[in-house]
Amino acid sequence: MSDEMNNYYNQEPPQEEGKGFAIAALVLGCCGLIAWCLPLLGYPVTIVGIIMGILGIKKGAGKTMAIIGLILSILFLLLTLGNSILGVMLNLSELSSYM
Repeated sequence: MSDEMNNYYNQEPPQEEGKGFAIAALVLGCCGLIAWCLPLLGYPVTIVGIIMGILGIKKGAGKTMAIIGLILSILFLLLTLGNSILGVMLNLSELSSYM
């Protein structure tokens, strides 16, 4: 009986598999909050966050985290794109004022 109890108490807790993509999507979505200010960092961070979010949704485990990460990544990708366009427009208007 003591062997059975030893085996019972020495078991590892069951772990959920497949949450890695969902966690990565959420973390990258949160990092996009800062990365969108600098488009050179914003594009790769948000694009990888979108890919991880899609893979996390397909895996099924941690689906809520994957959806939140996907939404944040898409939002900050749009902000990064807007920041890039605004930067180009400002530089073009500055160049035209010198000519």
